[in-house]
Amino acid sequence: MAAMDLLGRRWALRILWELRDGPVGARALRDRCDGMSSSVLYDRLGELSDARLVERDPAGDYRLTAQGASLGRAVEPLDAWSRRWARSLG
Repeated sequence: MAAMDLLGRRWALRILWELRDGPVGARALRDRCDGMSSSVLYDRLGELSDARLVERDPAGDYRLTAQGASLGRAVEPLDAWSRRWARSLG
């Protein structure tokens, strides 16, 4: 699967975003992603793991790989833009 196809899949970017500050367990990750089913969570985690953007740590939590973290840094300007846009709406 091409990188943009993977990132365009529902919840993929949200999962990566939620992992930006460090490892998170599957249950906590699901709670952070309101409305995501467990099956979709595990499908996306599997796809992101296959793409080497996410890995499991020794405690069993999910974390970004170095490549995943670099993607997170690339998305930060988009987050800043979206915050400015939301403020402009009043």
